[in-house]
Amino acid sequence: MNITSPEMLAQAMHNQRKAKNLSQQAAAATIGVKQATLSAFENHPGGTRLETLFKLLAALDLELHLQQRDAGTPTQWDQEW
Repeated sequence: MNITSPEMLAQAMHNQRKAKNLSQQAAAATIGVKQATLSAFENHPGGTRLETLFKLLAALDLELHLQQRDAGTPTQWDQEW
């Protein structure tokens, strides 16, 4: 899956949580965060701490892989660092 924005990542993780039949409460409890933290990520992922992101990935049995972007691939990122 090619994910190019925080919102796309949150949606993919939400879909995985649902596929595993986990409530927000149950998924959050497995990694020691509040249900509100998981809800905040799924609805407004831009402010999520990296530590929390990796905990959520682990709770959903997901991994993060990075790869070089193709030169012709458009991006949704329009912000300058």
